[in-house]
Amino acid sequence: MKMYQVDAFTTQLFKGNPAAVLVLDNWLNEELMQNIAFENNLAETAFVRIIDDENYEIRWFTPTTEVDFCGHATLASSFVLFKDYTQKKKIQFHVKQLGIFIVTEADDGKIIMDFPIRPAKKLESYPELLDKAFTKPFKNVYLNEQAYILEYENSQDILDEMPNIEMLKQFGEMKIANSANASSLDVAITANSNKYDCVSRYFAPASGINEDPVTGSIHTAIIPIWAEKLGKNQLLAYQASTRGGELFCEIKAHDRIEISGYAKLYMQAEIFI
Repeated sequence: MKMYQVDAFTTQLFKGNPAAVLVLDNWLNEELMQNIAFENNLAETAFVRIIDDENYEIRWFTPTTEVDFCGHATLASSFVLFKDYTQKKKIQFHVKQLGIFIVTEADDGKIIMDFPIRPAKKLESYPELLDKAFTKPFKNVYLNEQAYILEYENSQDILDEMPNIEMLKQFGEMKIANSANASSLDVAITANSNKYDCVSRYFAPASGINEDPVTGSIHTAIIPIWAEKLGKNQLLAYQASTRGGELFCEIKAHDRIEISGYAKLYMQAEIFI
């Protein structure tokens, strides 16, 4: 069975966020998909089922669990499909609970993904554990169905932050009251920057990922926050992990957002299962 590994949200190898991609005619059983993701030990392994050359289903697995949304592995999967599986320049992913993702490949290779906005609400009160887990002061706390989002005063604090990962694992035991599937919570931190409209980092130790290199999904909540603060609809974002990655973002009508980026193929492999 063929498997790809793609660095997403980057034009350089060994940057961005690596994802494994398997394109299937039929779904594998869930235990096998989870075992493959565990063996890969990447932030996500994406499994794509072909409907036709324009329509696909997609699922995402961390090393420990299936997740309901992953942006960078969607970008990686789109890259693979445009490369080897379709001549179309526009495809659709049919996603359980989230509807249709429309993805377009630009002439320069940029992959433009149309997602639903998953808005975050500013909180008046929040768990005391956040104050204990992070070393730098933050000014606002937001929450959506995926994560707490902490707004910092400046981007240098984002870079210098060294959170207590063991404390953050406790958020895996907290459930979001209004979430249909009662997902465990991750934590993102974000601030304005001179070069970028916003700089962020993302922590998901409860899902087996201490720090995610680049997280497309959470920018469906982060970008609307900064779009309102900055009074603009087109934003350039940077996720400041050790690998780093750029996200080109635009707020669209009807509660949609485009998150775009580039990708580089690292590996094609044959796996034996």
